[in-house]
Amino acid sequence: MTATDTGATFRLPVRVYYEDTDAAGVVYYANYLRFLERARSEWLSERGFEVAALERGHGIAFAVRRVEIDFLRPARLGDRLQVTFAVTEGHRSRLVARQEIFRGDELLTAAQVTVVCLDQANWKPVRIPAELLPHMENPG
Repeated sequence: MTATDTGATFRLPVRVYYEDTDAAGVVYYANYLRFLERARSEWLSERGFEVAALERGHGIAFAVRRVEIDFLRPARLGDRLQVTFAVTEGHRSRLVARQEIFRGDELLTAAQVTVVCLDQANWKPVRIPAELLPHMENPG
């Protein structure tokens, strides 16, 4: 499974494993957040920005400030999912993204995620690195 990037919307395939599920065989609700995080990290990576390199090179970290999530349908053991990421707003020190999880064409989970860029020295908001800004200027 490989990620696809159609410009405005990044898609990451994810398979549901036993470790992702609860006793009923459905994805445990907190694990959807892990799937969303993977897609955000891979979105950065596909653009040439590794999270660890940003931390080392710029002394910054991206932290989730807010998540608003709707669980519409359950994902189950063995499902092959598509996790999407699209920037909807770009600001000086934060971005807002729409993230969704699909099984085929069926929308399972929809979220709006706010991520803040922080200085690792004092954990206060700082400007997003200039080289990353072009990727946020034409949100989907």
